[in-house]
Amino acid sequence: MSQISYLMFQISLGFSSCPNDTFIFDALLHGKIDTEGLTFVPAIEDVESLNIKAKAAELDVTKLSYHAFAHLTHQYKLLNAGSALGFGVGPLLITKKQEYLDACEHTSTRAYEHTGIAIPGELTTANFLLSLAIPEAKNKVPMLFSEIENALLNDEVDFGLIIHENRFTYQEKGLIKVIDLGEFWEQNYHSAIPLGGIVVNRKLDLETQYKIDRVLRRSVEFAFANPKSSYDFVRQHSQEMSEEVMYKHIDLYVNKYSVNLGEEGRRAIYTLFDTAVKLKITPAYATDFILEEQN
Repeated sequence: MSQISYLMFQISLGFSSCPNDTFIFDALLHGKIDTEGLTFVPAIEDVESLNIKAKAAELDVTKLSYHAFAHLTHQYKLLNAGSALGFGVGPLLITKKQEYLDACEHTSTRAYEHTGIAIPGELTTANFLLSLAIPEAKNKVPMLFSEIENALLNDEVDFGLIIHENRFTYQEKGLIKVIDLGEFWEQNYHSAIPLGGIVVNRKLDLETQYKIDRVLRRSVEFAFANPKSSYDFVRQHSQEMSEEVMYKHIDLYVNKYSVNLGEEGRRAIYTLFDTAVKLKITPAYATDFILEEQN
């Protein structure tokens, strides 16, 4: 397929309404940095919706779960900036009832064989980690991540797999942590956990891909240097979230890897991809799936 030059066109950009995404994309979207002549048109959706759009190659640039990206490396390249990965950032499996927690502790993974588990999407990295840690967990119920706590409280499911800001709210609702899947990953694979990254469609010409990568890094660096500048944009898309939770979310998911993956970040992604291929969860990946850095 021949590449398309987007130098004179708008770039469609998919990302979620979560504070970490709106924080890093604010400067890029609102003229606070040099975008090198590029204009970005945002498509703000739930991460699993973005994963599905990516499968259909609907967006030029998009946030993507690393689990979903492992299936799509022949269509997209990973940008060096914008990723969400790190330590202590993994999804949590939670429940409403102490007896469910006790059953898990006493019967190991057998307790999950027939119970309903709400997940934030089949292509999310959270679901990949759940499959890795508890392969017996088969009865999964995909739903919006923001609906999982209420599904538990209303006894619609026995367990819920939570991501994003729900890490900060589940306890105040009386819900109980069963397992931290981030800790599971760190203890078994000794690396940061890759959650989501920003990818660019391979149909864009290479010059434009590099330009987008530079502009995105500039946007992340501006956000770090001017943390209050993005407040209105972040607040606009986090209206039901307290300001404290909003900033906890940003502090947790935006870090050095968001500026640049670096060697450590790249190794973590290769570890996840190699593990997924070995377990036949995902197909073989394109070896050039990360955009090379320019000197």
